[in-house]
Amino acid sequence: MSEDSVMSVGELPLHGLRQLLQSRGLQLSLVADGEAIPGSYWGEREAGLIGDTLYVRADTPVHSALHEACHYLCMDESRRAALHTDAGGDDVEEAAVCYLQALLAERLDGYSRERLFADMDAWGYHFRLGSTQAWFEQDSDDARAWLLAHDRLP
Repeated sequence: MSEDSVMSVGELPLHGLRQLLQSRGLQLSLVADGEAIPGSYWGEREAGLIGDTLYVRADTPVHSALHEACHYLCMDESRRAALHTDAGGDDVEEAAVCYLQALLAERLDGYSRERLFADMDAWGYHFRLGSTQAWFEQDSDDARAWLLAHDRLP
């Protein structure tokens, strides 16, 4: 699977993503094709965050939308209030974000945890055990512990 083959937001029923996010206090804003995505840390097709709004285009990878949404979900209120583009956080929180997005992938119509793992691998995520799935199943205890300690598990 190549980077070009990852599932994009435009391939999903948009109402499902919107509902998933809204139920967690996050708004979804669809950006027109070819326009710059506000709040995108990486630019290009990657999702962006400003305040409580997640910005995506039809060509934004689903895994990117979930990842940035999970950054928001892992933040406390003071960080959310100042959020613009850079979600910040430390390495363990970043792992917690990846873990949470895998959990939420199962709740998104038209997507799955297995597809998320394949998309993250194709996009170039690197984990010690060689794949996102192997990390999730065998090396993510610190991420799950962080989510439990911060009451962020769905």
